[in-house]
Amino acid sequence: MKCDCEEFQTKGCRTTEKCIKNFWLFDGFNESQMEELRHNGLRKFIKKGSSAFIQGDPGDEMFLIKTGRIKLCKVHEDGSEVTLDFRKEGDFIGESILSGQEDYPLSAWALEDTVTCGFKIKHFNELVLANPDIGLKVIQSMSAKMSSMTDRLESMTENSLENRLYSVLSNVAKEHGIMVDDGLAIKFPLTHEDLGFLVGAHRVSITKAMKCLTHSGKVIKNGNKLILSHTFP
Repeated sequence: MKCDCEEFQTKGCRTTEKCIKNFWLFDGFNESQMEELRHNGLRKFIKKGSSAFIQGDPGDEMFLIKTGRIKLCKVHEDGSEVTLDFRKEGDFIGESILSGQEDYPLSAWALEDTVTCGFKIKHFNELVLANPDIGLKVIQSMSAKMSSMTDRLESMTENSLENRLYSVLSNVAKEHGIMVDDGLAIKFPLTHEDLGFLVGAHRVSITKAMKCLTHSGKVIKNGNKLILSHTFP
């Protein structure tokens, strides 16, 4: 079956083969139920620099990124903005609406031209209400996901800040990096504020940890680009 998203995709862009059926939440859905979600899918092209949704907008859709990259960020009451995460092709965004929140708690901005395929939470809820067994499967899937996230948080507290920072940079580089002569380069700039929130540390502490990483040769700074050295896999 041809994917309906193909007509939105830009020629030459790397595109994931994943579909909304691959989302962990839908493990309990049968083929006909997935076909209903696919049929009601909302395909969108988001130009670089534009938003998929803005913090405070009504939270009524979830999206699979078919191609492109998205930055998730949040604005605090004092007006400061922090980066929460980066998502690439094959990742979902907007899943916070499953918790029952009426509005999106953060904003999603396209770092490059992006194609998404999504669905209205209304259609999802109608499927669950019509199939109580699916509701139980959804609860089980969400519990497993929360357990996995808890394990990740616990592992972060066991490491030094330098190790945690290197681990975060490695993960970002593996998902959003390109190979260069010196190693794996992250394609977009990351401020120390961004890294501080991703790691869970103050900007000043991030600065000190980054100096240690660059001094040891694990990380190479080339202008505003960070490169994870080949020497340290």
